[in-house]
Order: sequence, then C-alpha cells, then structure tokens
Amino acid sequence: MTDGLEDATGVRQAVSVVVPLAVAGEPDWARGPLPWGHERPAWDAARRGGYFAPAVARVLYGGRWHRTLSVTEGPLTLVGLEVLRVATPRDPRQALGVLHFDVEGPHLLAVLRAIGHRPGALPDPLTGALDPAALFAGVADAAPPTTPFALARPYTVAFLTPDATHTAALRRDDGDLPGTADRWLRALALRAAQADIPPPPERMARVAEEAVRMSADWSALVGRHGAAFLGHRPDGGDGDFYGAALERARTVHLDALLFGMVQRDHLAALSEGLSTLFVDSTGLARRVAALEQHIAVFRSTYWRRHQTAHGPADGLLRAFQTQNRLPELFADVVAEAADYSRIVQARENQQIAGALGVLTVLGLPLGTALSVLQVLGDDDPWHLLLALGLACAATAAALTTPYGRLVLASLRSGPRG
Repeated sequence: MTDGLEDATGVRQAVSVVVPLAVAGEPDWARGPLPWGHERPAWDAARRGGYFAPAVARVLYGGRWHRTLSVTEGPLTLVGLEVLRVATPRDPRQALGVLHFDVEGPHLLAVLRAIGHRPGALPDPLTGALDPAALFAGVADAAPPTTPFALARPYTVAFLTPDATHTAALRRDDGDLPGTADRWLRALALRAAQADIPPPPERMARVAEEAVRMSADWSALVGRHGAAFLGHRPDGGDGDFYGAALERARTVHLDALLFGMVQRDHLAALSEGLSTLFVDSTGLARRVAALEQHIAVFRSTYWRRHQTAHGPADGLLRAFQTQNRLPELFADVVAEAADYSRIVQARENQQIAGALGVLTVLGLPLGTALSVLQVLGDDDPWHLLLALGLACAATAAALTTPYGRLVLASLRSGPRG
C-alpha cells in the first residue's frame, strides 16, 4: 500500500504520456501545441512563446503539431495528441509524441504502474484503441527507434488533486506537509507502489529536498521516467485554482520537461557520435570538425539551463537535468571532443613535420650537388645527370637511417580526409 493512494480518486486526475516517434515529413495536423484553456486566453503557441526565452520557444514550437480527439478506453479518455520534431544530426526524423489523458476513478496509480510494466500491474493500457502506433498512423512511426534514443520507454507526467478526505496529501493546520504527501508524490512520479520499490528513510529525505514546491497549494517531483504534480489542499471543483494548475501542468510545465528531453536526445546523439569516431580512421579530421560544429550548435541553440524568468518551469528543467545528469554528460562530451581534436591536431602537425623532413632529405643532397657544379662552373649535362644520381643515392641512403624512417612513418600515420 501507498497510504491509500491505490484507492484514491482525485478531484482532477490526468496523465500525459511522451513516446518516441519518427516523422518523415510535416504532419497534416494543426500547427502549434494544443491550445489548452477555455476560461482565459488559451495556452497557444503565442502565449507560451511569451513565457519562454525566444531560443527555447523556437525549439518547442517551431516544429510542433496537434490534434484534438476523444477516445475512451477503460478509465482513460484520450483528449489530445501532439508531435514535436526533435531532429538530431544523426536522425533528422526523430520526434516526440504526447498523448493527453483524463483518468476516471481510483485508477491513476494503477494506470501508471501498467505503463511502467510493474510486476503484477494491469495490462499495458497503451494498446488497442490507445496504441500510439494506431493513433499516430500516417503522421509518424511509433515503432521502437533503431538509432540511439534516450527515451527508451514512455515518460509519464501525472496530475492529481485531493478532496477533503485525502489527508495523506493535505497540509496540516500548522501548514506543514505530512511525510505521506511526498510518498504519494514519489509513487506517482516513479509509477510504483510502495511494494514495488520500498523507499528507505534516507531516500524519502532526499525526495523532500528534490520536490519542486510550485506554491503552498501543490508540488512536483521529476524522475528519470516520470514526473508528478500533487495538490495539497482540497480541490473545490469548478472555478478552483487547480483548474488553472492543470492547464499549466499540461502546457508550460510539460514543455519545460519536453525541452529537457530534447537536450537529452541531442546529448545522446553527440555521445554516440563520439563513441564511433575511431571505428573508421577514414576522414577522421573532417568528422571531428563536423562533430565540433554540432556541439557548438547544440550549445548555442539547445543548452539552456535558464529557459524562463518564471521560477517553477526553471525548477522543473533543472530537476530533469539533474535526474538525467545532463550537465555532467555535456561536460564529458565537450572534454572528450576537445581530446579528440587535440589528437587530430597532433597527427596533422606530425604529418606536416614529416613533409618538411622529406623536403629536407630530398632537397639537401640535390641542393649541395647543384651548388658544387655552379661553383665549379661546370655546364656539362652528363655531369649534371651524375650529380642528380648521386643526390638520389644520398637521399635513399638518408631514408634508411633512423631519422629517415621516422619521417616516412610520420607521413604514413597522418589522418586521411
């Protein structure tokens, strides 16, 4: 049990599922993200673009499409689909698909456990009418990616608001949160009941530190395979603040996590490119230069740790980066690329030095012979040919010495391409 979460029916329950896709062209869906919001200006691309920095907005909304629909299967009701193109240098077809669901009844944790394929969980709900392959058919390929892709399984973003009976999630009269609230938050983010992954006390203390307190009314927790938003006071229903909170969770807060996934996918592609550099030495210098250019583009376009002046979204992005160790991965990629660049530069310098050595070995005997003939004033062609022959013999002899062999070896070891 997870302090009653398995049997809890929240006033508002929703989950957004992010899956990997491959898109061949531009979908024929409406351009931009899903415009959530009916009681105020909708959270469309224009409004969201004002929330984020321009560079981040271009990434999140420059290649995004959506479709509204309604499909009910068991406790899940699909209310919308989105496609976000996240093309990398290694896979220009790469994209992310987002499925937005409403959840009915005391089934939110059960649905999350089923998506996470926990032992003893219900069958995977993303099948049949809710199969991503069928929902995105004709727009994108939802088959498992064949290229390295950091999102190996669906990523879930859950949202739950309690009623007055859910005291495990509610703030006490003194304003403090009970420890059970963070246990609910952890279970929703990890898609796991307490029996699936029993948390040690030390881990629960870290959960309290890692949680993003959006306000006194709700908190968020970001994990490697899922995130969760949980309310901390009774939801009053229609007209309550939690209606706006759900819209933000499905829009700008989800977008913050999507931007982290874009960063992760690009870093995974760069890391894979580094790992295959020396598989084939042909064109090594050219490929290292191309990889350095890709790193520079990633740094200027995608590597943003401050995406907005609004604190909660930045907190979510930083939490995602920390969970996936993206700063460490980026530092490793930059350091490794710099090491490879130095190796290539050293080989090029070695080849240049070898070429200069060959010129020295060839030119010194020939220059000496011609200088002697010029000093003697000898213009006899046969003597000139003899001097050339003696110079070639001297050059051949010089190349058999340790220095000559080193010069030839340096030429052979230089990079090609």
